[in-house]
Amino acid sequence: MSVKPSFRTVPPEGLRAGIDPDSLGFETTDDCSYFPGIIGQARAVGALTMGLEIESPGYNIYVAGLTGTGKMSTIKSLLDQLDLKKKIPDDICYVNNFEDPDRPTVIMLPAGLGRQFQKDMDDMVIHLGKQIPRIFESEEFKRDSEKVVESHMARQKELVKNFNEKIQHEKFQLVQYQVGPYTRQDVAYVVEGKPHTLEQLEELNREGRFPDGDLEAVREKQGELRNELEMIMRESRQIEKEIRKEIGLLERRTGLPAVQEYISDILTKYTKHSDRIEPYLRNVQEHVLSNLKTFREKDEEQPPAPLPFFVQPPEKRLTEYGVNVLVDNSQTKEIPVIIETMPSYKNLFGTIEREIDRSGFWRTDFTRIKAGSLLRANGGYIVFNAYEALVVYGVWSFLKRTLTNRLLTMQPYDPFGMSATAIKPEPIPVDLKIIMVGGNFLYQQLYEFDDDFKKIFKVKAEFDTSMPIGEDAVGGYIQFMKKIIDDEDLLRFDKTAAAAIIEYGVRISGKRKRLSTRFSDVADIMREAGYWAKKEGSDTVRVKHVDRAYDEKVARVRLIEDKIQEMIEEGTILIDTDGAAVGQVNGLSVYDMGDYAFGKPARITAQTSMGRAGFINIEREAKLSGKTHDKGVLILEGYFKGKYAQKFPLSMDASICFEQSYAGVDGDSASLAEVCAILSSLSELPVNQNIAMTGSVNQRGEIQPVGGVNQKIEGFYDVCRSRGLTGGQGVIIPALNLQELMLRKDLVEAVSKGMFQVYPVSTVDEGMNILTGVEPGERDEQGRYPAGTVNFLVSEKLRSLAENLKNFGSESKESGSTKKRVQNKKSKG
Repeated sequence: MSVKPSFRTVPPEGLRAGIDPDSLGFETTDDCSYFPGIIGQARAVGALTMGLEIESPGYNIYVAGLTGTGKMSTIKSLLDQLDLKKKIPDDICYVNNFEDPDRPTVIMLPAGLGRQFQKDMDDMVIHLGKQIPRIFESEEFKRDSEKVVESHMARQKELVKNFNEKIQHEKFQLVQYQVGPYTRQDVAYVVEGKPHTLEQLEELNREGRFPDGDLEAVREKQGELRNELEMIMRESRQIEKEIRKEIGLLERRTGLPAVQEYISDILTKYTKHSDRIEPYLRNVQEHVLSNLKTFREKDEEQPPAPLPFFVQPPEKRLTEYGVNVLVDNSQTKEIPVIIETMPSYKNLFGTIEREIDRSGFWRTDFTRIKAGSLLRANGGYIVFNAYEALVVYGVWSFLKRTLTNRLLTMQPYDPFGMSATAIKPEPIPVDLKIIMVGGNFLYQQLYEFDDDFKKIFKVKAEFDTSMPIGEDAVGGYIQFMKKIIDDEDLLRFDKTAAAAIIEYGVRISGKRKRLSTRFSDVADIMREAGYWAKKEGSDTVRVKHVDRAYDEKVARVRLIEDKIQEMIEEGTILIDTDGAAVGQVNGLSVYDMGDYAFGKPARITAQTSMGRAGFINIEREAKLSGKTHDKGVLILEGYFKGKYAQKFPLSMDASICFEQSYAGVDGDSASLAEVCAILSSLSELPVNQNIAMTGSVNQRGEIQPVGGVNQKIEGFYDVCRSRGLTGGQGVIIPALNLQELMLRKDLVEAVSKGMFQVYPVSTVDEGMNILTGVEPGERDEQGRYPAGTVNFLVSEKLRSLAENLKNFGSESKESGSTKKRVQNKKSKG
């Protein structure tokens, strides 16, 4: 059966959007100049600009869009255009809290002063470490301290002397003995010029050699003297305390001028920059004066003991007077802009490091607090990937808390809650703008399920995947090409190659009147075209190199397509491309492999019979059908009821099947092929197997557009080409898909030679007309179709099925009544 030439077909120029190379206005890209700008994202740029310029809390930005649409480059470009010459953010420092060392204090200083303050405090420690020992080694201090000691020691010696004279008169003597590491004093009774213990005295008494006779009196007297000795020792200890106290006061008076002078200089230098400097330095002064001993002691030279690899060596003393500069903006010339490429918890928020000391315990202090990129961006902007941040445990909850309170609380990264440190640094005020880059699905999930998200990310900047084609868009593409060529030192492109790149942008956009904004894909094809041009020894990239780059790109990923094509050519997959068959249509499906999508035909068959089951979707019964495909089949039933079952009931069973399909079917793009297969089965009109079709049908019989139309047409064309083009082969597509046609050049050439056709249709009737060559037929005023038309044959068949089903039902009832009468007669007999 041949297709009538009167059917409307798409002319070659309607199958592909061509770009005239001469219209580009240059011979090669050497004639072009690059002007930096953002291409095709006016909506996103507007949202980003507003979000960046509003300084109110919560106006952080979520940038949504597919990969490769230029989100990150657009953000960088806009940030570069901002007025970043505002006030440079302050340095952020942590210092020791002498009243509560577990709660370090924050001090903010103008940019650059943090490092100076740290140096001045370090110099103070070095200075006092040299000056204080000199003061305490002076003759004046030694003389004054000796006076203090002598004045009290004379009193202590007098007490001991008087007590000693008293006990000697009582025949007792002061003795010393060792108890472990300590030396103790006691009173002992003297016999024959030697002190004796009670045990020795008892031994003498048992032997009758105790000279004084009454041992009990000696024992009692010894107890009294011991009590008196304890009182004297207590008083001596009190004298020693007084000595230490007066020495301490003397040291304080002596060291105060040196300490006060140095700290006063630091105070004068920094107090105007922060109201926290004065109370901190006062505490430093008080702590130094209370711990002058640490400055007087000299480090003892000791051989280093070997330590396990996990044990840190002891730090130098006096770190409590140091300054931990978390953020140093001394070299910062403008507001910070940080692109965080690895947004882990530690990288974003910082941490508090710990170490194992010689005793095997974890320890830390304020000097081990480390800043993350969030603090380094304080006062400016930070950009990071949303998904990469959210998949890390604890990042999202901590980020929300920080943005809500505008305070960053430093804490160790401890995902298992096993931190042994009690240090809780004072929270740091933060004022920054966060730009989080992610996908639309993630945005919708956060917006719907997290109430805090909409409060802290009030701006959504959504990037489109395409832009309307026009002079500005084409000019933007050329500018982009020039940038890639210059930045990566690629070969120049001539005007034919540039036109081919623009056409490639049209194809991947999916619309003839739009250009893709997935510039990463466009850049890839440019790089590969440059590679093939260089491989050929050419100094210029031409259209043939772009075409080869595209062909090679497809060849690398089309293994599955080639396997399916082989099975069709071998006859393993049954596809007819000539002849005619009743109830059998070539449908078109798309296989999406992620990095590559291609189309291939699939045989769709239908069987009809008398019955009341309606439309049976075999894929659904086998659980191989998706929801959208199920809906498409149900719509077909509505179409049949509206078109044919107005005067008689729809009394038929129709089973629909995708032959040799075992991996599942979804989408409604096969509903046109399915309805045509059913109409062919009912009318018994053979369908032309030279033609494949795709399209979605609504209940009114109108054809709706479908996706992947280019791949579907090319898939059937490849099958026909492998078997030999006859001129009668072609594809039926929805007329509404004409704006998306961007077919391969070889297919367009075949159409121009009359070897292949593309038929646009708007209704089911038009599709059946092309498939069968029979007029569909229109209802007359009596609601009847002209004899011999498709609709007439279908309507008569459905009427016949309804009448036969009715008659079959009557016969069944009559047969049942007759059987019942016979049974009644038998029972009466």
